[in-house]
Amino acid sequence: MRIATWNVNSVNARLENVLAWFEAEAPDVAVLQEIKCVDEKFPTEAFERLGYNVVVHGQKTYNGVALLSKHPVEDVRKGLPLLEGDAEDEQARYVEAVISGPKPVRVVGIYLPNGNPLGTEKFAYKLSWMRRLHEHAKGLLAFEEPLVIAGDYNVIPEVEDVANPEAWLGDALFQPESRGAFRALKNLGFSDAYMQADGSPGGYTFWDYQAGAWPRNLGIRIDHLLLSPQAADILEDVTIHRDERDKEKPSDHVPVVARLAL
Repeated sequence: MRIATWNVNSVNARLENVLAWFEAEAPDVAVLQEIKCVDEKFPTEAFERLGYNVVVHGQKTYNGVALLSKHPVEDVRKGLPLLEGDAEDEQARYVEAVISGPKPVRVVGIYLPNGNPLGTEKFAYKLSWMRRLHEHAKGLLAFEEPLVIAGDYNVIPEVEDVANPEAWLGDALFQPESRGAFRALKNLGFSDAYMQADGSPGGYTFWDYQAGAWPRNLGIRIDHLLLSPQAADILEDVTIHRDERDKEKPSDHVPVVARLAL
């Protein structure tokens, strides 16, 4: 089973590229981030024609996530549970479902808050969201089943995951608090799929549109698939489809695909 994550940076604006990639690669399951549309504006029929069941948790103009599966989906959740005392959260950043394939696997798609600029409520929201994810993930691990939490984490885990670390020192993606929260999430018992399968420095998944980041390969690795022990045991490989960044009108992220022996 091939499970993909891709921040498409507006699914309708990039639809030609996105559909071409799905036609060529045909992942069994995919989670998309920053679809930037309400549920009704998502191109559901186009993906259904390719054989996908579609779950959308959308939002007008900003954010939005979707889960696509060639297998039936069950136990769907839209939105990350709140912790006691939390204010309501209307941002569409979380989708979860059990994929009833050859062997069931729970797949979570996340679009973790960016958090910039530092010193504002946006950074506080990022860290609060990560605490909520930590608590929910802890509960999901208790099921002791294959589990994949995939998406745009907006966290650069290590120095080796960024081409120019100095350029990101003042950014929310590279702060000790962000990286520490990511590390704490992993320490619950998750494996970083890319690090397990490859781990080579330079496995970037994002190149900014500015300052010639793509031609100069000034990338960062922020799109991750975290695997429960039951999923990590059956990981076969991880592929970063960096050629997508070279397309006309591309997303600034590229797809990352993990293959599990299911």
